[in-house]
Parts: sequence; structure tokens; C-alpha cells
Amino acid sequence: MIPALATIVPLTIPSPDQGTWYLGPVPLRGYALAIILGIVVAVWLSERRWVARGGTAGDIQDLAIWAVPFGLVGGRLYHVATDYARYFGEGENPVTALYVWRGGLGVWGAIAFGALGVMIGARLKGIRLLPVLDAIAPTVLVAQAIGRWGNWFNQELFGKPTDLPWALEIDPAHRPVGYLDQTTFHPTFLYEFLWNLAAFALVVWLDRRLRLGHGRVVALYVMAYTAGRGWIEMLRIDDVQLSDVGGLRFNVWTSIVLFVLAAAYFAWSSWRHPGREETVHTDGRVREASHP
Repeated sequence: MIPALATIVPLTIPSPDQGTWYLGPVPLRGYALAIILGIVVAVWLSERRWVARGGTAGDIQDLAIWAVPFGLVGGRLYHVATDYARYFGEGENPVTALYVWRGGLGVWGAIAFGALGVMIGARLKGIRLLPVLDAIAPTVLVAQAIGRWGNWFNQELFGKPTDLPWALEIDPAHRPVGYLDQTTFHPTFLYEFLWNLAAFALVVWLDRRLRLGHGRVVALYVMAYTAGRGWIEMLRIDDVQLSDVGGLRFNVWTSIVLFVLAAAYFAWSSWRHPGREETVHTDGRVREASHP
């Protein structure tokens, strides 16, 4: 019965035969479309959470004008810095560091610079920083989940070879040296997609139930994301600089350190600032809030 089923339902995930389409002379790249869609959905969800928290409709869209470009620049800088030989090594062309459409956005650089953009925008609009970051943080998980499909279009950042039913087919041109005779690999993009959506649901549920404030939603976001990123990163086989520090990939160490720091902050904030902020504006004005 199972062999018969296998002839009807493929037991692997195919990769796209192309990641770029053309609308006349304009290229439409799957990687860029995934990133853009993730940003749009995150802004929409953040707006709803912010209004429910007591903020003003339209604030998040204004902050996105700062956060999005800052985040894209930060993400690219982090990627290039941690994989510099790909762009500045012998025989490489440094100009390709600007080719964002080929993939390569480091999540921690994007988050750090994106938060800096939010900080600037919030200061200009008279918004308290921690409440707005708490409103935005869970939605970043959704943006990251959707954005991971860009890796599928580019056939990149997949995991070790596997023959599991959900294994991902990778074309020979995209297989790293040492794996040219392998055809199917762990679909780490899919693992992170599912993990991030589950983490989003968990963080939002805990925020509703516990009425978190003072940056604790951000801390939960960091803990939830790094818990998944750590084990998913261990499956990946892409070659990056700083890829083996003490037997662990650099991004695994990053996840461990950030998880511990976020957990420590969550505990400290819970003791030092229990409850949630009464106002989200620096001038102290209060608008009635609903459940986020």
C-alpha cells in the first residue's frame, strides 16, 4: 500500500526550477518577494497589537519607515561580516557584497539595526520604547517565518542529507562540495518556518495571559527564537566563517548566549517592574487599551 501511495504522492519536497521571473525588463525575485511579504504582514500585525496596547493607529507604519531600511542594512552588514571571505577573499569581487537579491541577511544584524530605527522613530513621535518593542517583537517571528521561503527559492541554507519523506530536493549546481552525490537534504527553511509560527502563537498567548510589559515580550521572543534556531543551525551544512568554535557553529553560540541573556533580563524585569506600563507615550497620556 505504501509503495502504491508513493507513486501518487511524492515523498520529497521539490525546489523551484527558478527563483526569478520577469515582468518585462523588471526582475521579480522570490527571495525579495518573501522578505517584502514578511515585512508587510509584520507591520499589519504590529499595528493591531500596538492599538490594542494603547497606541495610536498609524504609529507602526511611521516607525517602519525607519526600522525597515535600518534592518535591511544591518542584516546585510552582519551577513557580510560573518561570511567575509565570500566577498573579500582571494579572487572574489567585493562589489557582490551589495547583491542583496542573491540572499544573505543576518537576522541579528537586522534585529539590532531595526530596533535602532524604531528607537529613532519612537523618540521623534513621543512613544515609549519598551512598550512599542513589546508590541512588535512577536510579529518579527512571522516576518522571519515568511522570509525563510526566500531560502527555498534560492536553494540555500539547507541541512544535512536525509531520506525522510519531507526531504528537500536540491539541484546539483546548489550542492556544496562534498555533497555532490547527495540529492535530498533537511528542509531547514521549513523547520524554521513552522517553529517561528509556533513561537509567535506561544509568545502572543503568554503576553495575553500574563499581561507582560517592560521589555519582557522582547525577551520571550529572543528565547523562543533562539531555542529553535540553535537546533536548526546544527543541521545546516553551508560553509561560513566562524563556523566551528569549540565544536559549535558561531550562530549556535550566538543563540545560546542570547537565550541566557534574555532569560536573565526576563527574570530581572519581572522582579523589578512587575505588570505592564500604564502609558505608552512619553508625555504620560493614556488611551484605553484592549487585549492584544
